[in-house]
Amino acid sequence: MHRGSLFRHADFRRLWAADTASQFGTAVGYTAIPLLAAVTLAATPFEMGLLTAAETVAFLLIGLPAGVWVDRLRRRRVMLTADFARFALLLTVPLAWWAGVLTLAQLLVVVLLVGVATVFFDIAYQSYLPSLVGRERLLEGNAKLQAVQSVAHIAGPSGAGVLVQLAGAASTVLITAFGYLTSALCLLRIRAVEPEPEPAGHARLLPRIAEGLRFVFSDKPLRASVACTATANLFNGAFTAVQVLFLTRTVGLSPAVVGVVLAMGGAGGITGAIASGALTRRIGQARAIWLVPLLTWPAHLLVPPAAPGWRLVLAAAGSVVFGFGVIVYNVASVSYRQAICPDRLLGRMNASARFVVWGTIPLGGLLGGALGEGLGLRGAIWIAVAGEAAAALWVVCSPLRHMRDLPTEAKTGSEAA
Repeated sequence: MHRGSLFRHADFRRLWAADTASQFGTAVGYTAIPLLAAVTLAATPFEMGLLTAAETVAFLLIGLPAGVWVDRLRRRRVMLTADFARFALLLTVPLAWWAGVLTLAQLLVVVLLVGVATVFFDIAYQSYLPSLVGRERLLEGNAKLQAVQSVAHIAGPSGAGVLVQLAGAASTVLITAFGYLTSALCLLRIRAVEPEPEPAGHARLLPRIAEGLRFVFSDKPLRASVACTATANLFNGAFTAVQVLFLTRTVGLSPAVVGVVLAMGGAGGITGAIASGALTRRIGQARAIWLVPLLTWPAHLLVPPAAPGWRLVLAAAGSVVFGFGVIVYNVASVSYRQAICPDRLLGRMNASARFVVWGTIPLGGLLGGALGEGLGLRGAIWIAVAGEAAAALWVVCSPLRHMRDLPTEAKTGSEAA
C-alpha cells in the first residue's frame, strides 16, 4: 500500500513520465500537422475536415472490438506496441518532406494509422491505471495525468508554432514521433507485474462487445455523462477542423501567435487539473460532472468574435475558462466510470465509452469542414461553440442534478451484468 502522494509510487512515476513524453509530443503534433496541411500543403477547409476526421475515425471503425482484444492481453504490452507503431509512422512525414515527395494523401494515411494505434493505447491506458494504483487513488491519479495533458497543451502548441516558423512544420513533426518513442522507453521500466488477463475461452466477439455496451448504458449517471461528452466532442471536432484556418486566414495571425492562442486552453486545463481534486471533494463528484460544465463551457462563445486586439484577449480568456471546465469534468467522469467497472470489463467498458465519445469527433471534423465551406470560417466556429455549450444539458437534465456523491466501488454480480 502506497501512502502519501502518488509520486512516491515508483511505477506511477514511470507511467506519469511516459504520459508526459507522449502528451508533449501529441500537443506539438496537434499544432504542427494542421499547420503543415494548411500552410505548406495549401489544404482547403474540407480537406482540413478530412484530416481532423482521420485522427479519430478509428474509434468508430475498430473501437468496440479493440476493447475485447485489450481485455484478452496484458495492457502494458498493448501500450508499448502502440507507442512504437506511432513513432515509426510519424517518422515517415519528415522523411517524405525532405525527399520532396510529401502529399496530403500520405499525411491523411499516416494520421489514420496513428489513430488506430491510439485506439489501442487509450483503451489499454485507462484500463491499466486501476490495477497500477488501486481504485481508491483513481481521482488523484487521473488529476495528475490530466495536469500533464494541460501543461502539454500550453507548452506544446506555443512551442510548435515557433518551431514551425523556424524549422518548418514537417521537421516539427519529428518531436511528436520522438515523444512516442520516449513514452515507450518509460513504460518498459515499469516493474509491477500485471495480473494475468481473464481467459476468454471461446466466447464470441459480438456478445463480449455487447456486455461492455450494456454496462455503459445501463448506469444512468454514466449514460448521461457519455452522451454529454459525445455531443461536446462532436462540436469540438467541428471547432478543431476549422480553428487553425480561422486564426490564420480570418483573424490573420502568424503561426507563432496561433501556437500561443491554442496554448491558452491548456492554461485553463492545468488550473482545472490542479483544482479538480479539492473542488470535487468540496462540491461532490456528481456536481463536478453537471454544474462545472454548465458554468464554464459557455465561455467558449467568446472565441468567434475574435479579431486582433482586445477581442483576441477576450477569446483567449474564454478558452482558459472552457479548458478549466473541461478538465474538471473529465477527471470526475473518467474516475467514476473506472471506479465502478469490474476488472474483467475494463477494456470493453472503456472501448464502449470511447467508441461513443470519440466516435463523434471524426463526424464533427467533417461537419466543421462542410460548415466552413458553406457558411464561412467564422460561421462554422459560431455553430461549433454553441453546440459545445448545449452539450451540458445532457448532465444538467439527468439524475446527476439531484446527487452530490457517486459510488466509488466496482459493481459486482448482477449489477455489472
